[in-house]
Order: sequence, then structure tokens, then C-alpha cells
Amino acid sequence: MERGEIRTPAFMPVGTAATVKAMRPEEVRASGADIILGNTYHLMLRPGAERVANLGGLHKFMGWERPILTDSGGYQVMSLSELTKTSEEGVRFKSHLDGSTHMLTPERSIEVQRLLGSDIVMAFDELVPTTSPAQQQRAAMERSMRWAKRSKEEFDRGGEHADRAAIFGIQQGALNETMRRASAEALIEIGFDGYAVGGLAVGEGQEAMLGCLDFAVGMLPADKPRYLMGVGKPDDVVEAVMRGIDMFDCVLPTRSGRTGQAFTADGPLNMRNARFVEDSEPIEPGCPCPACTQFSRAYVHHLVKAGEILGAMLMTQHNLWFYQRLMQGLRDAIASQRLQAFAGEFLQRYRSPA
Repeated sequence: MERGEIRTPAFMPVGTAATVKAMRPEEVRASGADIILGNTYHLMLRPGAERVANLGGLHKFMGWERPILTDSGGYQVMSLSELTKTSEEGVRFKSHLDGSTHMLTPERSIEVQRLLGSDIVMAFDELVPTTSPAQQQRAAMERSMRWAKRSKEEFDRGGEHADRAAIFGIQQGALNETMRRASAEALIEIGFDGYAVGGLAVGEGQEAMLGCLDFAVGMLPADKPRYLMGVGKPDDVVEAVMRGIDMFDCVLPTRSGRTGQAFTADGPLNMRNARFVEDSEPIEPGCPCPACTQFSRAYVHHLVKAGEILGAMLMTQHNLWFYQRLMQGLRDAIASQRLQAFAGEFLQRYRSPA
């Protein structure tokens, strides 16, 4: 892309409100991240897309000059807003911040992403819980495909932005193979630069999610990026790469960093646990991240227990490095044609902590 290469498989740290929480942009880059994620819903409400555009765009605003993918806002409208009313036009909702009323349509979602200066724009879709009745799932999927067409048409009207950016369509259809196929066929007919698998990692459980990926990923073009939205745990990521996924995003490494959970090759550690109170080892022995090379588990434990901001910063830093090291390991394994062996070794160790 114009702003830099995105190595795949790629994990995108989540910078919902124009910041990866507890991290400076240069620290996020130092972890190995090529691209981060921002969010249409949050940024259109605060500080406002037009304001960000007037200040030079999202990259300049947040001090990140590499690629940014923006989520369309569809998921947040459904999950955060009160009194939503969905129609063929779009979704009318009340802001979770101040109760003000807004209308988000496919056209407005793409316009906001254009104002932000997004490098990868996501089509606007309708998400309903996987527990919804099949008829409701099908209606939402079919509407999402009509919205995908409108999203692409609005994107193509974007002039210079459309020339340098990419747009991804989002496959929907819950856990149903027939609906997933219909969604994929509709998206391919419209034609996108990449394709996302949406509507998963929303409570259906790992087994059901992987079962869906077993058939859903192969329905999407193998010569275009395939993005699994909102995933996930390290073992989810490895399993999904095995099934052909190229891109991921998840709040887990940053949110866990703020709540005392550290990811390691031997499984996650709860750094609030009293067993670390006099532990002089780093969070993960052998990890080259600044948190592990400079500080002990005992110190990080102390910071976390004391509620010190530095604890959240160090934990987040380690977790981001862990995820990016995992992605590099997956890329190296693919390049050397040993993905199956790498995945097997990683999963056995990660799921069988000492």
C-alpha cells in the first residue's frame, strides 16, 4: 500500500478512538505492527470525522503514518447504541456518549472513512447475534449484501481516496453454510479488494467458530486478503491461519494488558497472582520486548496490584510484542512450508501450560 507494506498473516492492534490504549505510536510500531485499526462509529461521534479531516486526517492526528484499517461502525451501532432502528436506508441510533440521534448509512459510513483518510475501508453491514432465528439471520445477511453494493458504489465515487485506498466486503451468514455461500457469491459479484469473515467471535465458542471457518474461508477468493474480524486468542489466530485467514484484529492483547493478563508461549499468566510477588524472572523468559528485558515479574506484579499506569503500559507492550512475534513465526513457517508443524507445536505448548 502507499503508506507501507502489510506482511501477512497480519495482526492489527486495535486503536478504536485514534489510540492503541496505553501505547505511543512508535511503541506499537516497534512491536512489529504494520497496520492498526480505527473505528468509524467512535470517531464520528468523538472528535468527529469532519474535525479529524480538518486537522489533516487520522494518520496525522494520531501520529501513525503507516496503514490504518477502519471498521465500518456496524458492530458498534448494534452493540453500544440505545434505541436503534434499522431500515433499508441504514441505522438510526442514539449515541452512547450523550444520547444524541444519528443516522449511519452505507454512504455515510464510507464518507466518514474517507474523511478519516483510511487505507482499508470496510463496507457497512448489519450484524445480528448468531443465536437469532434463521429467518432473521438471512434477512440481515441479504440486507448486508445490498448495503455492500451501496458501500462499494460510494467508495468508487471517492476520487483520489478511492485511487489509493482499498475496500473490503464482509461475508455474513452466522454459522450457516448455505447463507455464507450466498453472501460470498454476492460480494464477489460486486468485486472488492479484500474480503472479511464477519459475525464470528461473538459468543459462539471456539469449536463453532472454527467449524464455520472450515467452509466459509474457502468461499472467498484466495488471491485477495481474507480478514477474520475481532479474533482473537493466540490459539484462535493460529487455527484460523491454518484455514487460510490473512488478517486479524482484536482488543485482547491490549485489554488483557490493562487487566493483568500476560500472554506467553506457555499460556496466559495472571500477573495479579501472589506467586509472582518475589519472582525475579521476566514476564516471559527469552522475550526481547522492553518490558521483559528491563523488569521482573515481581515488579510488574507490584505495579498491577498497586494500580499503577506503568503496569498497564508494560503489560500491553509485552502482549503486543507477543502477538507480533507469533505472526512473524507464522509467516516464517509459511515461507519454509512448515506451517502444519509450527501450528502443532505452538498449540500443544500453549494449551498445555506447565
